[in-house]
Amino acid sequence: MMIRSIEYGTRTIEFSVEFRKRKSMEISVEPPNIVNVVVPLDTTVEMIDQKVKKKAQWIVQKLFLFKDMEYQKINRELVNGESFMYLGRNYSLQLIKDENIKEPNVKLFQGKFYITTPNMNQDQLRAALEKWYREKTLEKVSEKVSYFQHLFKKKPNGIKVKEQHKRWASCTSKNELLFNWRCVMAPSHVIDYIVVHEMCHMYHPNHSQEFWDLLSSVMPDYERRKEWLKNFGVRMDL
Repeated sequence: MMIRSIEYGTRTIEFSVEFRKRKSMEISVEPPNIVNVVVPLDTTVEMIDQKVKKKAQWIVQKLFLFKDMEYQKINRELVNGESFMYLGRNYSLQLIKDENIKEPNVKLFQGKFYITTPNMNQDQLRAALEKWYREKTLEKVSEKVSYFQHLFKKKPNGIKVKEQHKRWASCTSKNELLFNWRCVMAPSHVIDYIVVHEMCHMYHPNHSQEFWDLLSSVMPDYERRKEWLKNFGVRMDL
């Protein structure tokens, strides 16, 4: 792994380079401002820089898009009318105050999130909504693991939902699947990708060519689903 940079107009594009046993070069841009370049083992620095310069306009456009999304995410508050994602759709929030209950209760009903709460404490409201997302994510990913299981001989040794800031899911050395509690905010077909991605890691722990070949054989259009996460994943938060 090495870090390089190129000049594009008035800005500097910094990117990481990873050498792998593969045939082609791949550039990815991830929120909030991460540019990764994966290249074949025999690729020269000049070839890498030339490729990044060729894609510079696309890279800058992606970075601007993520910058705007990040701004929207930071300003989200738990107030009436604010929107939150579930299965790829935005639902507005309706708060109902009821001093006779002990803790906030969350439900999704007729196109709205309703939180009945004894007070308007932001931390308590956020904790209640996160708990709801955790339960729904575990429910949804468990269903999907069962659905795709017939395509895999190996079986997961457990499914858990956790706080994961830098990834959507992971697979441990013991083949336990761990999912980010925010996963259920994504559309169903994107959750399919996250689940199948991790099930493929039961066979290949790294992102080797063998891993991508297996993923492609199970889900030929995985790149379209993966692209959705790159473009909109930054919105999947409270």
